[in-house]
Amino acid sequence: MFDAIVIGSGMSGGIAAKELCERGLKTLVVERGRKITHGESYTDWMQPWDLPNANMIPEEELARDYPVQGRCYAINEATKQYWVKDHEHPYETPGDKPFSWIRGNHLGGRSVMWGRQTYRLSEMDFSANARDGHGSDWPIRYADIAPWYSHVERFIGVSGSSENLPQLPDGEFLPPFALNDAELDVKREIEERFAGRKVIPGRTSNLSKAGPAQEALGRMSCQNRSFCERGCSFGAYHSSLSSSLPAAELTGNLTIVTDAIVDSIVHDPQTGRVTGVRVIDSVTKEQRTYEAKTIFVCASAIATAQILLNSTSDAFPRGLANSSDMVGRNLLDHLYSLRVAGVLTDGPDTTYHGRRPTGFYIPRFRNVSEPGDFLRGYAFQGSVLRMGWKAEALGTPGIGTTLKDRTGEPGPWVITLSGFGEMLPNPDNRVTLSSTRKDQWGMPVVHIDCAHGQNEKKMVSHIMADAKEMVEAVGGRIMTTFSEPAPPGLGIHEMGTACMGKDPAKSVLNGFNQAHDIPNLFITDGAAMASGGCQNPSLTYMALSARAADHATQLMKQGTI
Repeated sequence: MFDAIVIGSGMSGGIAAKELCERGLKTLVVERGRKITHGESYTDWMQPWDLPNANMIPEEELARDYPVQGRCYAINEATKQYWVKDHEHPYETPGDKPFSWIRGNHLGGRSVMWGRQTYRLSEMDFSANARDGHGSDWPIRYADIAPWYSHVERFIGVSGSSENLPQLPDGEFLPPFALNDAELDVKREIEERFAGRKVIPGRTSNLSKAGPAQEALGRMSCQNRSFCERGCSFGAYHSSLSSSLPAAELTGNLTIVTDAIVDSIVHDPQTGRVTGVRVIDSVTKEQRTYEAKTIFVCASAIATAQILLNSTSDAFPRGLANSSDMVGRNLLDHLYSLRVAGVLTDGPDTTYHGRRPTGFYIPRFRNVSEPGDFLRGYAFQGSVLRMGWKAEALGTPGIGTTLKDRTGEPGPWVITLSGFGEMLPNPDNRVTLSSTRKDQWGMPVVHIDCAHGQNEKKMVSHIMADAKEMVEAVGGRIMTTFSEPAPPGLGIHEMGTACMGKDPAKSVLNGFNQAHDIPNLFITDGAAMASGGCQNPSLTYMALSARAADHATQLMKQGTI
């Protein structure tokens, strides 16, 4: 019998485990994937000559094993070990509603490969559902979670600049990764030409300067290599493997079980509590049960919904904690893959050293002070990078001395703006379970029915128009545009399938991520989000996880759960 079981070891599961262990709870982390080890399992040491096929996965292998995962920017020869093979992990979608479910089943989950952009939600985001009537009203506001944002930021290390913007609250920052000369020019031009727009260094959980809390775990400052998706042997970015799980292990209270797929959660109808989890060994297919006094579900939004929906009983015939019929509903992602790139016709005659782990960020500026013709808003992530010598040397005819001389010259500056927009909560965007099809472990296959709505389609045109206008305003000659949003899922920010809310009839969780129906069940991954804002959401998952762990521990000490 454990004090707590945490299902999943990724972004939220790692923090939940750390916080529970540090409060003295004997905690079991159950991970469906295999064990990998910080440093030893990474490929960040590989040089270009160590990588077959110029680090590209052969087309035949990509089509066979990674038709969905291969859509992600971060999968290649060096990283394919981290991504699932799609034919081994099937799911269903309607033919006219594609969904890209991007997954990595291993210890640490997607915290090993994440993009590391780290932003707080604002008061505007937490009050949005109440303001415009879409989705469940958040049972918390910014003031409730702000101390926990700070708590997590101090632990993981977030590099960024303080800007005093109400729509993007400042945090506990390490020094920012500085903008380069061309980006400073872009910043000046955009801020002068467009009132209300700011160009700031991207906030990232890479250590620009490691502090004592990080060094105590063996983490070091970022080396500016930008191999982050391969894993970082320096521990220079936050992941469960580099920081939260090692911190939990230091307490002596942590137990980890890998290759353990959670089939369902055990509910005792006599007490109204959950008592344990049923797991299937992913290798042997053997079944076993682990018991605990409280359970944290951190399997990621879709997998969490799958577990809850598969945990049926007389008390919960529609799935565990699902008296509201909201489990699986309101699936969200961010509008993604909307991009404009252009060559700067008059960039500075300078260059830079290294490859920063972040670029710049343009915080939300639409619907901030006054409403527009669509709801919510969007932000831009971008960069201005100088092309390598190949762009000039190999892109222009020439031989001999002329060609050789050109190899000493860098190429042109290229600006890229990528828009990230908010999806409105919609109960018809949902996860259900197939009634006829099961996976190799006997679990019902997930069915995902999700599509962008009219508000998102309106937003797309504004994102593209703003991006084009800004690129041209700073002297960019547009080369490429991507004006069709990727299918939901490819933003890898899936959220909302067990949302928080004030009304138990319209939500799954209360303001402490505690199930309305079951007092000792907590859900703290993306499933808990009542809305998504337009900011990258991982910091919010972690802050909610830490806050819930603190609350659960207090309730256990009081004997309430």
